[in-house]
Amino acid sequence: MSEEALSPLNGRRILVVEDEYMIAADLALSLEELGAVVVGPAGSVADALVLAAAEPELDAAVLDVNLGSEKAFPVADALLARGVPFVFATGYDDWIIPAGYQDAARFQKPVDTRALAQILSR
Repeated sequence: MSEEALSPLNGRRILVVEDEYMIAADLALSLEELGAVVVGPAGSVADALVLAAAEPELDAAVLDVNLGSEKAFPVADALLARGVPFVFATGYDDWIIPAGYQDAARFQKPVDTRALAQILSR
C-alpha cells in the first residue's frame, strides 16, 4: 500500500483560513503532502465564508484566529452550523478564543502538521 493511501488525511477536504501568505502556503503544502485536498487558503472572513459555502464536502478546517483586523469566529460559526470540525491556529494563548468554542482544538503557531493531521483525521 502506498504512503499516500496510509495518510490519515488522504482525500479529506480541508479548508485553510490564514491571512499570512507564507504561513498559508506552507500549511497548505504540508497538508497536501499528508494527502489532504486543500480548499483555499482564504485570507479573510469573507473569502473563507465564500469558499466554505461553495464546498459541500468539507471534512475539516484550520482557522487562524486573527485575520488582519478581524477574527475568524464567523467562519467557525458557519462551520459549526454545518457540523464541520475545525481547529484554531494562533500565536495567542487560550484567552483569545471565546468559551463557545471550547471543544475546538487550538494549535500554537508554527503548527505541528503531524499533530494537526492526527486531530483532523478524527
